[in-house]
Amino acid sequence: QVQLVESGGGLVQAGDSLRLSCAASGRTFSTYVMGWFRQAPGKEREFVAAISRSVGATRYADSVKGRFTISRDNVQNTVYLQMFSLKPEDTAVYYCAGARTLMTSASYYDAWGRGTQVTVSS
Repeated sequence: QVQLVESGGGLVQAGDSLRLSCAASGRTFSTYVMGWFRQAPGKEREFVAAISRSVGATRYADSVKGRFTISRDNVQNTVYLQMFSLKPEDTAVYYCAGARTLMTSASYYDAWGRGTQVTVSS
């Protein structure tokens, strides 16, 4: 199973940009659909974005569509989440996850990182 480690989180102001990275270990990264989820305090984990095995199909939550971009590099075994125009409501712990199929439900993802905190101040 692939091991995932997120990085790039931090404290930013509303309107700023931030890029999260998720590094995967193992030789199987390219066989995984990769997704980003987030969890704010007191709320359930929610889907943010997902990308298919090869560069192509993507999915986004309505709340981030047009502001966030997911991408992947199957040579570097890394998936990215570029976030623009950040809002205070984007504040959450962001997790990357791997699945076998391009879905938005967390139940389909069986590999998870430990998360990285993103805090957006107003």
